[in-house]
Amino acid sequence: MRLFRKQNGEEEDARKTEQALERTRKTWFSHLTSLFERSRIDDSLWEELEELLIGADAGVATAQKVLEDVQRRVQKEGLKDPSDVRDALKDELVAILGTAQPRGKLWRNGEGPEPVARPAVILVVGVNGTGKTTSIGKLAYAYRQDDAQVTIAAADTFRAAAIEQMREWGDLAGAEVIAHKQGADPGAVVFDALSAAESRGADVLIIDTAGRLHTKFNLMEELRKILRVIQRKDPTAPHEVLLVLDATTGQNALIQAKAFAEAVDVTAICLAKLDGTSKGGMVFAISDQLGVPVRFIGTGERPEDLSPFSAEEFVEALFQ
Repeated sequence: MRLFRKQNGEEEDARKTEQALERTRKTWFSHLTSLFERSRIDDSLWEELEELLIGADAGVATAQKVLEDVQRRVQKEGLKDPSDVRDALKDELVAILGTAQPRGKLWRNGEGPEPVARPAVILVVGVNGTGKTTSIGKLAYAYRQDDAQVTIAAADTFRAAAIEQMREWGDLAGAEVIAHKQGADPGAVVFDALSAAESRGADVLIIDTAGRLHTKFNLMEELRKILRVIQRKDPTAPHEVLLVLDATTGQNALIQAKAFAEAVDVTAICLAKLDGTSKGGMVFAISDQLGVPVRFIGTGERPEDLSPFSAEEFVEALFQ
């Protein structure tokens, strides 16, 4: 399954990324033009560059790491022109986004998926309110556009509206939704969804989960139980564990990511609501501090507004 490329095309994905980053670019990275038009490289340039990266929510540690790498390159290559610093900065930002290596079996940076038995199982986690349900619907829609048969497990049985919203997205995407009543055992929902996906020959099973970080112990236990149910059916699954983060929360998203990483082996990140924030620099902190690759970004409200993440396209869009 060549996810998304059949649906949008590379040029369209690049355009959507650029549009989603408009606020971040106008608020923070628009200052880069004047910054690199000065006559020489001096201390004030490095100070302003650090302030810019921190302001865009790249985080203090990540901003300092990026600047140290750029400064080493400037010294090693004997760069004198501030415009050369701009090019070096772009290279280092792309590099830091590439430090997180593929960890799942389905999405591997163009290397192609590892062979997995059908259905491919995608476990989706994240705090309620991050855009998790919407992201699952968009992901299902993208797979359906690539002619894959998709089943969704509505295993967030805690939140009242979650099941109904998932059914609505299933109808929109053309995916079957397996659900029980509110308050039902999430493990039982997952078991039934796995059985249904297998019997119907589904290509993909996407599993929603509850996100209640204020009851962290219960969250971890629930996720572990779901994992046990999945692995009884298929010891190699889940083939991806996708963490959905809300880009508008900035550095708080990094805190959430670390909490979920303690509960389950997160293999990929979907950054939702990127078009609604000026803090898009948090992507660099996530890649650097968490070591989990960003795989998808939410670029709008429509079903097709989910794009595969490209480090090169992302950085290029910031410097437009």
